[in-house]
Amino acid sequence: MESLSGRLVRSCAGRDKGNFLVVIRSDGSFVYVADGKERKLSSPKKKSLKHIKPTNTVIDTESLTDKKLRSVIRMYLGAHE
Repeated sequence: MESLSGRLVRSCAGRDKGNFLVVIRSDGSFVYVADGKERKLSSPKKKSLKHIKPTNTVIDTESLTDKKLRSVIRMYLGAHE
C-alpha cells in the first residue's frame, strides 16, 4: 500500500467510528492517527489499516498543529456535506 502519511481517513471501527482523522505515520499494517481534539498530535491513536477508509485529501504534516488539524477537518466536512 502507498504511503498514507498526511492522508485524511474515516474511522470504520472503534469508539471513533465515523470520525475523520489524519494519518500521522504508518507502521506496517498499522497507522497512527490524530484529530487534534480527542487525539492530539503528541499522542496519536494506533489503528489497523482494516479499520480506516482513506479519502483523496492529503495535507502537509510538517508544520501541523492541533489547531490547524481541527481546522482542516472542519473545512473538509463543510465542503463534503
